[in-house]
Amino acid sequence: MQWETVIGLEVHVQLATRSKIFSGASTAFGAEPNTQACAVDLGLPGVLPVLNEAAVAMAVKFGLAIHAEIPEVSVFDRKNYFYPDLPKGYQTSQMYQPIVGAGVVEITLEDGTTKPIRVHHAHLEEDAGKSLHEDFHGMTGVDLNRAGTPLLEIVSEPDMRSAKEAAAYLKAIHSIVTYLGISDGNMAEGSMRCDVNVSVRPKDQEAFGTRAEIKNVNSFRFVERAIAFEVERQIELLEDGGKVIQETRLFDPDRDETRSMRTKEEANDYRYFPCPDLLPVVLDQAYIDHLRDNLPELPAEKRARFESELGLSAYDASVLSATREMADYFEEVKDVCGDAKQAANWVQGELAGALNREGLAIADSPVSAHQLGELIARVIDDTINGKAAKQVFQALWNGQGAKADDVIEAQGLKQVTDTGAIEAMIDQVIADSPAQVAQYRDAEPEKRGKMIGYFVGQVMKASRGTANPQQVNQLLKQKLDALC
Repeated sequence: MQWETVIGLEVHVQLATRSKIFSGASTAFGAEPNTQACAVDLGLPGVLPVLNEAAVAMAVKFGLAIHAEIPEVSVFDRKNYFYPDLPKGYQTSQMYQPIVGAGVVEITLEDGTTKPIRVHHAHLEEDAGKSLHEDFHGMTGVDLNRAGTPLLEIVSEPDMRSAKEAAAYLKAIHSIVTYLGISDGNMAEGSMRCDVNVSVRPKDQEAFGTRAEIKNVNSFRFVERAIAFEVERQIELLEDGGKVIQETRLFDPDRDETRSMRTKEEANDYRYFPCPDLLPVVLDQAYIDHLRDNLPELPAEKRARFESELGLSAYDASVLSATREMADYFEEVKDVCGDAKQAANWVQGELAGALNREGLAIADSPVSAHQLGELIARVIDDTINGKAAKQVFQALWNGQGAKADDVIEAQGLKQVTDTGAIEAMIDQVIADSPAQVAQYRDAEPEKRGKMIGYFVGQVMKASRGTANPQQVNQLLKQKLDALC
């Protein structure tokens, strides 16, 4: 039987506020356990929550970025359940009237085509604390620093049909929230994670199959791997005559498998009701318009501009606009060197290769955008050739100079463009290579093009790589053809 995969994601984005969603406690990462949980976060008697306006603004910005409906009124609810890292016994969330309504996120597929993925809604909520199971000798520790941290939960429709599409959607969400500046998107620190809902159904069947939810997946790669395992598990189960049960599962990246945690709860299990301590959030049109007018250029707009104004290919524009850091770096390189295509080639080539080898993010690049732009400018104005440029890049990467010009001067890499000097080297190479000259002279004219490489190599060696390759090729051909 042919099967179709159906996937929906619930993406939890930590908002980049300095304080928590209902208290003034800090949201800074990495503090000692239980040093950033105040009386409000703990729900101690007599305390009342106060909504953080910055979290509201960030949620609305996201809604505007995905062309979503922004309701005039949204309401906070209490989601009731017991867990050791939930000190109040409930989570303040939004169930019935969320702050962001239906919208759409466009993803780019591997073949370059795009696909719209519908967003059902996005709502604000507070995070829970964190249970720590290591180093407690059979016991569990609880760190409540995260309790009350503002989250935006983005709930998609079940529109994705493969693990690749799910990863592309997650990357698109990551790109949007980081461009907006509403989250750092750091998945390693828990700033962005997702629950993956997966089901399978026979091809051409309209009704959905029973879904399993995989909780708290925290990397693009793990999303793909978790879905791949879960799809295979469900298909194998159904083809063996079994039934998929609705449940919550956990992905174990070490064993590359999902495992059952508990049967899936329904909304009524949580006894949702409107939070009595918080008033409804009422947004007027002027407030929404102000936020819309101050949105930055978003990934899709930047990608279109890179193609239309800078003449980049669709592929280059897509890669260079994928993250705000990458786009900003590329644009500074382009502004310094004055050539968008050369800047694109170097950022995606030499720089990306070095970053990958060292496992670094572009924000941590030892070579600044300004340095790289100056280096490319020296290639464009023929101060150095391509081979020397790679040497200069490596020196800058290793901290052996503050500027490309300093490295070029210190290592004597300035390109020789003096025709007389190049001719002298060519004459010497020809004089020292009588056998190769005879072979060239005796070869068919159409075969001589390949044979000239030997002579070019010898001249470049004689010049220690500083001779202009175009001039070397041109002058060599003239001199060798004159001997035929």
